[in-house]
Amino acid sequence: MIKSVKIKGKKLANHKSSKKRILVNEKKRKTNISRKNATRTVVKKAVKAIETKDKAAILPAMKAAESKLAKSAKKVMPKKRASRKISRLAKSANKAAK
Repeated sequence: MIKSVKIKGKKLANHKSSKKRILVNEKKRKTNISRKNATRTVVKKAVKAIETKDKAAILPAMKAAESKLAKSAKKVMPKKRASRKISRLAKSANKAAK
């Protein structure tokens, strides 16, 4: 049984379903923040590898970034934004590898 739900010290919901919805939304919000931060970190690592023009570091960093962006599409960000980021990273990685 779900007891009274409090967010920032305020008692909010009265109905059982709305109490559950508050809990689920909070859990999903934290998950999305974590996913977004992880994606951002991997992309930053790839950009850093590209800027240093270290060919050995570019490939694994790009693979990780592309994978993470593809997985976060439709969950944390729109599909087209993820696709655009992948494309731009790949373009700059190819330029740096030459």
